[in-house]
Amino acid sequence: MANTISLRSLLENEKLNGINFLDWFHNLRIVLKQERKEHVIEKPAPKDPCVDAPTAEKDKFKKYMDDMVDVGCLMLATMTPKLQKQHEDIVAYEMIQNLKEIYEGQARQERYETSKALFQCKMNEGSPVGAHVIKMMSYIQALEKLGFPLNDELAIDVVLQSLKDSFNQFVLNFNMNEINKTLPQLLGMLRTAESNMKKGGSKSILMVREVKRGNKVAKSKGIGKSKPKEKDALKPEKGISKDRKCFYCEKFGHWKRNCPLYLEEVKKAKANGASSSGIDVNDVNI
Repeated sequence: MANTISLRSLLENEKLNGINFLDWFHNLRIVLKQERKEHVIEKPAPKDPCVDAPTAEKDKFKKYMDDMVDVGCLMLATMTPKLQKQHEDIVAYEMIQNLKEIYEGQARQERYETSKALFQCKMNEGSPVGAHVIKMMSYIQALEKLGFPLNDELAIDVVLQSLKDSFNQFVLNFNMNEINKTLPQLLGMLRTAESNMKKGGSKSILMVREVKRGNKVAKSKGIGKSKPKEKDALKPEKGISKDRKCFYCEKFGHWKRNCPLYLEEVKKAKANGASSSGIDVNDVNI
């Protein structure tokens, strides 16, 4: 009895007022299912059994009539006074059919508008992913209340395709790994991914640039630097010191290659096409 009273309070807390028919009807079915009386609103009343009908058939008919009165009173007690007056002379099954005829068209329009908003919802640039996903979840929950529930897989697909382009890599990894998550779990993963992008997105680009810049610096310090040309190595240093001794004439102030005596001998050797006074032809080429 305690469970029955508790469940019936679902209807008593929010009475049918004309715009909440689907929620009210959903709660009514929960209460009647617990009380084993759903048949009253699902099937019309059976015909009166004959006088000589079996006792079981008569008992079944009597139970239905008792349940019908009980359910009818419950429905009337959980309506606004205006709706009570409109349905007080109607049995439970006919009452439900009449209410469906009045309000299901309204519910169908609401379901259409909600589903349209859900499938057209796109994440705006600059908006937090958490707020966007929560908005999507509210649409999905609204559709469930309107009698159009989405399974987890479809709901997650709808959310993923609504994300902005910066989450493309996340979506690709999610689908390739065939991750099975609920919507709240997906929300947590997306928030983590967004946080990582904010922390590491600009840094990763900066790291690439620093590596490139580092290579240039390394090259300038000698890494991968080409050897100096032989011609440059043979160039004499500027400003010959006075203590420089010529290895040819053994005088100070010049090198062998600049020695007047040596150059004169080279000139003679070149004219003769041979070496003289110990002068190598290679020195002439140099």
